[in-house]
Amino acid sequence: TPPDDITSLLGLNVGDGNTDMYIIGLQEVNSMINKRLKDVLFTDQWSEVCMERLSPFGYVLVTSQRMQGLLLLVFAKYFHLPFLRGVQTETTRTGLGGYWGNKGGVSARMSAFGHTICFLNCHLPAHMENSEQRMEDFESILQQQQFEGQAAIGVLDHDVVFWFGDLNFRIDDLDMQVVKSAIDNNKFSMLLEKDQLNMAKDSETVLEGFQEGPLKFPPTYKFDVGTDTYDTSGKKRKPAWTDRILWRLRATATAGAAVSTGKRCSISALTSGTKVTQHYYRSHMEYTVSDHKPVSSIFTLQFPYKVDIPLVTIIVEDEWNSIADATAKFKLVPSYPRSSWDWIGLYKVGFKHHKDYVGYVWAKQEEADFNRQEQQVTFTEEELPKGSGDFILGYYSNNMSTIVGVTEPFQIQLPTSGPDTSSSDSSDFSSEDDSTVVLMKTRSRSPSPRKAKHRSHRSHRSHSHSRSRSGSPAQAKMKMLNVTASPSSTTTAESESTRLPAEGSSSQVSASVVKEKDIEGSGV
Repeated sequence: TPPDDITSLLGLNVGDGNTDMYIIGLQEVNSMINKRLKDVLFTDQWSEVCMERLSPFGYVLVTSQRMQGLLLLVFAKYFHLPFLRGVQTETTRTGLGGYWGNKGGVSARMSAFGHTICFLNCHLPAHMENSEQRMEDFESILQQQQFEGQAAIGVLDHDVVFWFGDLNFRIDDLDMQVVKSAIDNNKFSMLLEKDQLNMAKDSETVLEGFQEGPLKFPPTYKFDVGTDTYDTSGKKRKPAWTDRILWRLRATATAGAAVSTGKRCSISALTSGTKVTQHYYRSHMEYTVSDHKPVSSIFTLQFPYKVDIPLVTIIVEDEWNSIADATAKFKLVPSYPRSSWDWIGLYKVGFKHHKDYVGYVWAKQEEADFNRQEQQVTFTEEELPKGSGDFILGYYSNNMSTIVGVTEPFQIQLPTSGPDTSSSDSSDFSSEDDSTVVLMKTRSRSPSPRKAKHRSHRSHRSHSHSRSRSGSPAQAKMKMLNVTASPSSTTTAESESTRLPAEGSSSQVSASVVKEKDIEGSGV
């Protein structure tokens, strides 16, 4: 189960929410039958604790994927949502010959500002002697995971791939005392020479192009749960760097990736201008809920802008002081694939996911609107909060299953009294095998026809201030976290991958879980 406080694990104690994206990968999440049934009906504990901790800083759950004990969560600042497109997830079971999901991989892919990114969270076979099996399972995962598009897209076809998880590679040849002595004396180099993953890079073509920062932290497995002491049980497992975060840039026809490693960071770049900078790579020894130690890294992804115009621009007043003010105008780009099931949600600042709204209206297109560039919607009194606060509007695309346009925050101060119901009444979120399920309590977050209240309304003001975020800063930070749980029921979280389809506006993105206070230039 999650620890009581994950603030330092997420780097919020030093970063204060200035990272652009969080990618969180877990393995060995409790998947006993009674626990899985509860997670289907309600939000699983890890998703809930991450949403609760990140949403106050403006992070929204972009997507998630669960396969038994494997869980992948992708968060982004709300104003990046219109530029994260083509989000898809995949799962591959490799346990019991492919029939059981206790081992395997879950992934998420998308395009961020027009650059494709894939995050792959794996839990590979255990035990010292299974190094070849680990490589076979990894190749099987890569072969089976194909995403929809103009043509089938594999994991390695993306501009940037992040591969992480409990990869389970061990330290060959050296006996227990030699390994422990090297750890005690901080002499990791001799251990790294015998690390199975490092050795496999020399012979396995599937690992070509994958890079990893220097391992300057002790092996993260195996510990007595609740301690910093390596395994004292009868099995006495040899310490190993089982929990890893690697990345790969897609090879170009003209040149491969150029790599340079310095004191502060590892940098890799393609001739196309895409660059990945790793600012740090660390473990978190203070977390003792598992027999593994969580691992995290911060990356900056830098690439030239491609797409920085949202598919939908929403225009709203600075304040809504009366029910008559509750109108918004929106404009669509000509290529936008509109649906009669599109809707505009009213969200309280700090919302958790796209169904965590206060109210919504249908974004239907009336016959009279066909030739209009700007169209207008009106929120009825029942769709508005009873109290005051800061809110944003988001346009949800039914065809694309994502928010494709947002405003900046604006204030609502209506002259009514009563309890504040502005927070969404249905934030229960459940991750399930091969799909993401959002379950509601009393009110459905999915728009239903009986709730549709949409009519044209004249603007009550002579002009409106655009609250649409048409682009995001040139640098974006992504936080990646890897955590492993104890065999009984604890979980493993690691840096996870977010799939980014080929649309969007390019920008710098840095992925990691914890941010050092002295790191500069790691994103906006």
